[in-house]
Amino acid sequence: MNEFAAKVYDWIARIPAGRVATYGQLAALAGKPRAARLVGHLVSVSPRNLSCHRVVRADGSLPPDDVFPLPGLQRHLLLDEGVTFDMNGRVKIKEYLWRPDLETKK
Repeated sequence: MNEFAAKVYDWIARIPAGRVATYGQLAALAGKPRAARLVGHLVSVSPRNLSCHRVVRADGSLPPDDVFPLPGLQRHLLLDEGVTFDMNGRVKIKEYLWRPDLETKK
């Protein structure tokens, strides 16, 4: 595993239950702000014990169902954590976006 992948997986592991992060946000946190697509690839090949269901697109939409082993799994896992969706099936990103910069100031 390369250094960027290790950083991405470390950041994903920090996302608390009931919160989401975006691909672009994780790319920036890991030091490559223009690598959102690479983060998407890393999510698709991630270790099973990582909470990748908490990673969504910038508009709150979910990736295609084939990213997870079962259709609808990501949505189900997020709902179990209390995350809600708008009428278009997108995570209410303003409400649930994880802000690690705010958490470290507590």
